[in-house]
Amino acid sequence: MQETDGQLATRLATEAGRLLLEAREKLFASGASTWDVKDAGDMLAQEFLAKEFATHRPDDAVLSEEGREDPRRFGADRVWIVDPLDGTREYSEPGRIDWAVHIALWTVDRFEAAAVSLPAIDRTFSTDDPAPMPPFTRDRPRLVTSRSRAPYAAVLVAEGLDCEAVRLGSAGAKAMSVVMGETDIYVHDGGMYQWDSAAPAGVALASGFHVSRLDGSPIVYNDRDPWLPDFIVCRPELAESVLKALWG
Repeated sequence: MQETDGQLATRLATEAGRLLLEAREKLFASGASTWDVKDAGDMLAQEFLAKEFATHRPDDAVLSEEGREDPRRFGADRVWIVDPLDGTREYSEPGRIDWAVHIALWTVDRFEAAAVSLPAIDRTFSTDDPAPMPPFTRDRPRLVTSRSRAPYAAVLVAEGLDCEAVRLGSAGAKAMSVVMGETDIYVHDGGMYQWDSAAPAGVALASGFHVSRLDGSPIVYNDRDPWLPDFIVCRPELAESVLKALWG
């Protein structure tokens, strides 16, 4: 029996993550450079996923960070949006767990399936089995933001809602920290592509979280231009306050 789209997304995210973990251990043991670890991880995951899609969904288009442009996607009703290794910097640093694999299927105007694996903690989040939303018990919301920069939007939200700030690596890890209840708000501006946010958005929506652009509008995927610079994932009860902090 053929896997459903949800089962396929979950399996591919999980198996790609396991391959990346095994390769990472071997690369660290061999004394490979940071750049070699990054390049090897990107190539390994991309080759595995490209082969799997060609085998199991040959008629579907694929938009992948590491793959060539697939012109079929411009007229396709089914497009897989993939980041084979989200957070290559974190992947290349021993001990870091904040990197991910993203697999999403966009069908015309919605997600048909999505999965995000966090291989270093052996967890895969999927629309096939959405995680229940944890209760909100903190006195102050917890905002997750980039390791290397404080986006202006995040500063506005942190000040407007008196947030406690947490820093993590990949977009997938940050979004899943909200889904897990470790944080409550993820706001990003200033640079992102469709593959950075598609699978995290699909997974978060399936679990009942608010997902939108910074102006509150729904995110539309598979645009011709893969650039999609801003993104919000947060608990639904905080969405109005987040948008008010951004826009007044």
